[in-house]
Order: sequence, then structure tokens, then C-alpha cells
Amino acid sequence: MKVIKEKHSLAMRWCHWVNFPILTIMIWSGMLIYWANDVYSITIFGHTFVKFFPDWFYKTLGIPAHLAEGMAFHFLFMWFFTLNGVFYILYTAISGEWRELVPKKNSFKEAWQVLLHDLHIRKTAPPQNKYNAAQRIAYTSIILMGIGSVITGLAIYKPVQFYYLTWICGGYHFARILHFALTLGYVFFFVIHIVQVILAGWKNFSSVISGFEVVNEKPKPAIEIPNDDEKAS
Repeated sequence: MKVIKEKHSLAMRWCHWVNFPILTIMIWSGMLIYWANDVYSITIFGHTFVKFFPDWFYKTLGIPAHLAEGMAFHFLFMWFFTLNGVFYILYTAISGEWRELVPKKNSFKEAWQVLLHDLHIRKTAPPQNKYNAAQRIAYTSIILMGIGSVITGLAIYKPVQFYYLTWICGGYHFARILHFALTLGYVFFFVIHIVQVILAGWKNFSSVISGFEVVNEKPKPAIEIPNDDEKAS
């Protein structure tokens, strides 16, 4: 028997779909800012293996000479990003949704089993409720990353006014490295998340839009009411 059940609340869906374009704009505008001082690379013994980012990458995306535009968008949308994150954290705390989100003591072990199942190495996946172990770790990590982005962003945006944040982050230059690394983490999360959505199929994706999903439930056995003769006996 097919039954319609609520899977995702309106607040969760609102924060999810609002955060996606905001974070996309933040990454894009951050690239416009980074272009003006692209100092990061992976260099070992004087040999550069990876440079973030090559000139052809900037030219293809039309990034050069848009520093002022990037700063304007970045410093505007960071407030929307922060407010949306604060609202989501308050909602999960007040509603008790955090119980479905925070990793448990055995989540890291089960996350490995989820990975093996997704790679078709393991036949059965570990049991899950609303989110599996890998999702718990990923979604909690993205919240912590968001908090880290706000802290490091303020540390490099106003290093004098927020000198204590800059100090906590290990100084201006290290705060900028952390901010850059978190941005790469968002991109990595986006790629993995989209791949997982495709693999999960339309049913899972539509539930994040509507908030409901159709599940198959076994009908409950009917309760037999004894007749008068059976009662007498």
C-alpha cells in the first residue's frame, strides 16, 4: 500500500534552496576577488604542481578586472548567507531536527559501509532513518564549514575591527588560506552532492521540492472482533 509521508519540513527546504544560489554567488564573487591576488599554489622543492588558477581559467569565465564588482557582491550576499545559516541552526536546535542530523558514535564506521554500498562493493547498506551515516557527517560538516567561512571572512574583511577573530584564525594570511580552503571544500561538496542526487533518482530529488515522498507500507492486519458465541465460549 502506497502512503504519502512528510520527509522534509518547509524550513529545511527553504534554507536548502535559498542557500544554493547564495553560496554560488559567494563562490563566483570570491573568484573575482581572488584574481587580484592569486598567490596560492602547491609547490614542492621549487616545482609548482598546481596553481590556483591558470590564466585560461580566468579568461574563460571572464573573471579578470572585476575586483570591485566581486567585492560588492561578496560583501552584500555574505549577510544573506549568514542570516540563512543562523536561521537554519536555530530551527534544527528548536525543532529537535538536530537529532537526525548530528553524527552518532558509530556514524563513521557506517559511513564507510555506505561508501562501499554506493560503489557496489557491498550488497547491503547499513540501516538509516531520515539520513544515513555519510549524510549525517556531510551535512554537519557543511554547517561547520559555513561557520568557519563567516569567522575567517570577517577576520580578513575587517582585520582591525575583528582583531580577536584574526588572532583566533592564526593571523590575516592564515585566515585567508582557511577561507580559500573552505571555498574549495564547498565546490567539492557540490560535485559529490549533485552526483549523489543523480544516483538517488527523481523520487529523492522531488521530496526536497515538495517535502513529501511516496512509500510502500505493509497493510496492518485487521483486528478480529469475536462474535457473541465466541465470547460465551
